[in-house]
Amino acid sequence: MHELSIAQNIVEIVKQNVPQEDLKGVTSIKLKIGDMSGVVTESLEFGFLAIISGTELEDAKLDIEKIPFFLKCNECKQESSNEYGSSICPECGSSNTTILSGLELQIIEVELREETLLTSPLRGR
Repeated sequence: MHELSIAQNIVEIVKQNVPQEDLKGVTSIKLKIGDMSGVVTESLEFGFLAIISGTELEDAKLDIEKIPFFLKCNECKQESSNEYGSSICPECGSSNTTILSGLELQIIEVELREETLLTSPLRGR
């Protein structure tokens, strides 16, 4: 279950970017997770809750935005989506495609109490 190590990395990134005295004020960690990133969001949420239990981040919640898989065909120029993550163009059958979205795994925002937002460009792995 690699989601547990991803949850640990999220906690570490937040701790590196939020001052120690503000950690108890973290209410939400906003993530973008691509449909083809290989992350099971329910497992990630479960692991995150287990890691933060009894810590200064215990009130934090994950706010996950799912990003659909899209690709662009470099031959026919069509943009398309499929649920399987295939990089073959469904319009012309070409494998000369570019993935536009769906592989993301990013922390995009950390929300703090008292309407304070930390919006530095945080990146998860």
